[in-house]
Amino acid sequence: MFALANPAATPMAIQLKPVESRRLYQHIADQIRELIDRGGFEAGARLPPERDLAVQLGVSRPSLREALIALDVEGRVEVRSGSGVYVSAARPGPAPQKTAAMGDSPSQLMEARSVIEGEVVTLACARMTPEPVARLRRILQDMEAAIERRRARVDLDREFHLTLAEMSGNPVLSRLVGTLFDERHSPISAKISSRFETTRTWKAALQEHEAILKAVEARDPIAAQAAMRAHLKASALRWVGE
Repeated sequence: MFALANPAATPMAIQLKPVESRRLYQHIADQIRELIDRGGFEAGARLPPERDLAVQLGVSRPSLREALIALDVEGRVEVRSGSGVYVSAARPGPAPQKTAAMGDSPSQLMEARSVIEGEVVTLACARMTPEPVARLRRILQDMEAAIERRRARVDLDREFHLTLAEMSGNPVLSRLVGTLFDERHSPISAKISSRFETTRTWKAALQEHEAILKAVEARDPIAAQAAMRAHLKASALRWVGE
C-alpha cells in the first residue's frame, strides 16, 4: 500500500505562470524586430521588399503582412502603401521585446468564417421565410446608399451576416458568426481595415453580398455556399493578399 503524505510536510504551493499562447504573427514580428536591431536599420531606413523578407524568414506573405501591421500598430515600423516599410523613430521609454497580442490572425479569422458561414448559409436557404429575406434586401439597399455617400457601414455588413445566421434557426451558430465578425475590431484587423478599405472595395463587397442574396432567394444552397465562400475569400485577399 502507498503511504499517505504527511500534511505537515507538504511543501508550499508553487506559483505557476500560465503558459503564453502566442499567434504566428507575433513570432514573425519578433523576428523582424530582431532583424532591424541586428541589421543596423536606422530610423527612416526602408526594410527589404516584402517578397525578400518572406523568403528570408521562411513565412508566407499574408503572415508577413500581419506581422508588419502588428509592428506598425506598435509603432516600430511604418507601412506606407505603394512605397514599402520603414523603421520608425524610437519612442520614449523602454522598447517592447516581444509583440503583444492584438487579436486573431486576420487570414485565419477569414478562414474560420468561411468554414462556418459557408454552412450557415445552406441552412438559411432551407429555412428561409419572406420577412428576413426582405430585411436582407433593405440592408443591401442601405449599404449601396452609404457607399455612394462614401461612408463605410460596417454595421450594415454585420447585420447582413447576422441576419443570414439567424435564418439558420440555430442561436449557437448566430453567436459564433457575431463573435467572429466582431473580431474585425481588434487592433490588428482594424488597422488593416483602415488602410485597405476603400469605396472600390466596398462596392466589390456589395456585389458579392448581392450574389449571396440572389442564391438564397432562389433557395439554392450550393450556389449560396459558393457565393459566401467566394465573398469571404475575396475579403481576405483585400485584407492580407495571398
